[in-house]
Amino acid sequence: MCGIVGFAGGSLAIDEKTTTLNKQMDTIEHRGPNDKGSFVDNDVALGFRRLSIIDLTNGKQPLYNADNTKMIVFNGEIYNYREITRELKALGYVFQTQTDTEVLLHGYEAWGKDILKKVRGMFTFFIWDTKTKELFGARDFFGIKPLYYTFLDDGTFMFGSEIKSFMPHPEFKKELNNDVVKSYLMNQYNDLDETFFKGVYRFPAGHYFTWKDGKVDIEQYWDADYQQNNLDFDQTVEAIDKAVVESVKLHDFADVPVGSFLSEGVDSSYVTSILRPQHVFSVGFDEAYNETSRAKELADKFGLTFHSTKVTGDMAFDKFPEMQYYMDEPDGNPSLIPLWFMSKLAKKYVTVVLSGEGADEMFAGYVNYGMHTHNEVIKVFAQGLKKLPRNTRYHLAHNIKKMKPFHGQVHLYTSLAKPSEYYVGESVIYNFEHPTIFSSKEANRILKPEFRNDGTVLSNYQHDFKKVRNVDEVKQMQYIDLHHFMLNDILQKADKISMAASLELRVPFLDRDVAALANSIPTKYLLNSHDTKYAFRKAAAKHLPESWAKAPKLGFPVPIKQWLEEDKYYQQVRDMFSQDFVKQFFNQEAILKILKDTHDGKSNARRQVWTIYTFLVWYQDYFINLKEFQPQAN
Repeated sequence: MCGIVGFAGGSLAIDEKTTTLNKQMDTIEHRGPNDKGSFVDNDVALGFRRLSIIDLTNGKQPLYNADNTKMIVFNGEIYNYREITRELKALGYVFQTQTDTEVLLHGYEAWGKDILKKVRGMFTFFIWDTKTKELFGARDFFGIKPLYYTFLDDGTFMFGSEIKSFMPHPEFKKELNNDVVKSYLMNQYNDLDETFFKGVYRFPAGHYFTWKDGKVDIEQYWDADYQQNNLDFDQTVEAIDKAVVESVKLHDFADVPVGSFLSEGVDSSYVTSILRPQHVFSVGFDEAYNETSRAKELADKFGLTFHSTKVTGDMAFDKFPEMQYYMDEPDGNPSLIPLWFMSKLAKKYVTVVLSGEGADEMFAGYVNYGMHTHNEVIKVFAQGLKKLPRNTRYHLAHNIKKMKPFHGQVHLYTSLAKPSEYYVGESVIYNFEHPTIFSSKEANRILKPEFRNDGTVLSNYQHDFKKVRNVDEVKQMQYIDLHHFMLNDILQKADKISMAASLELRVPFLDRDVAALANSIPTKYLLNSHDTKYAFRKAAAKHLPESWAKAPKLGFPVPIKQWLEEDKYYQQVRDMFSQDFVKQFFNQEAILKILKDTHDGKSNARRQVWTIYTFLVWYQDYFINLKEFQPQAN
């Protein structure tokens, strides 16, 4: 729902602010094609683009309180707004609309920043108090909705849903942040707080800010907490199902049609089996990468209207520059391709979709949390060793790492060692050299000197590992993925790509109450010799056939390797790698060799190739072709 942009302070006159704000709102029209609104005074400029979902007639923004001393612009949804509305009405607040926006405004009047303790939802919002001249803003618990900020030379504090909205401001200087390029190559996404644009930062999830007299204070109001509960396994399964059912039902409110995405995996299937929407959507590529037939089988079982689309290589390469434009920063995760086409398909029938993001992070669904072997003997042996005291386990892990390679070595090591010494996220295949997409050495080898540094993925994680060093090792890894892979990759593409189609994507597994339960579940119920997400799968089996509840993680796999082996697409990527501007970033000869060896089948560096290609496409979008690049929202 919607997009917001604004700025406070600075040197612009009111008429200049109004002109600038209108241009900024135009850049994010895709986030809200139904309506727009703004407020400008001597201190602030606040802009809003609306995707109408709740109270279609009266939900215009900015929304003002009773005496017009406070106003709000809001992007997102508050799923328990009806409950809070009743509480506020009992306190004497009179509501002008049926929207969740008004709950935030009156809630802030009643409780100040403590309104954030009451809400369940996804959101970014700004509230301006014309009396105190104070601006208050916040981003949701998990960072489902994006928020960026920057400080300009004239003292302006600027903020918004998308970075591209900053560019019309006359004081904004677009400059590439050299420090980010290597981080991106290692991860396939930018994992630093500062973005690819120098001086532009991601506002942290679970935080709020106040601006007054030119000063900004940022404070944290929520973080994952791991306090183990006393439920037995059967009680845990029941609790999971109860929490998921409640969350899905809370997420199923709108004055417009609601559908769901459906892959072969358990996560989206679980959501769909509870929601039972009229319309479900899936996507495939070719027979080797096509889940649509199995997804249709489940849709037919539930009597749902099934829609699917088949994506060709030509379609993917043709639309790829547009995808990267909408992402704001380059994201080399190939899964944004099926998401793009599935979102475009869904928008023809619905305005809101539910999806399964977050289940793996909440309920330990990644094999890299400890499922590095299929050998049952080694699994059982490792489980036994886990009962040893921590220091003994860590010492044993160091010795195992030094041994000559043997079958089950990786599984034993990762079962015993400190995650802070080896864990680099779900997006990689683990080995003892800690590679990601590119290892630190590999990235430095292909980059020009001004883009090299000593940073590694592990070094970037250490601050967060320290916060959870005393909790269970698997939960340490879950915490890292919650604050890195999910925050800066999964949720970024989920929001940006769906909103490019003017479609709202909701994620019921990323709910405050679901997280509180998931974080309290003993790891042995989630990850064990039976499976990943074990208790979660048992809960899903209450609604799904057993084969679906046990389905391995697949998502919507993309045939990047096959494309790069085809001469047509190989040549297209090669043409990009060969352009003159590429020399400012890379050893051109080295990256062309990586590409050719992949094309010829001498190596399988598809992810490395795709990560480089993505960056170059994005750079062309924003630093070479931006004036000519005018994508269509629908």
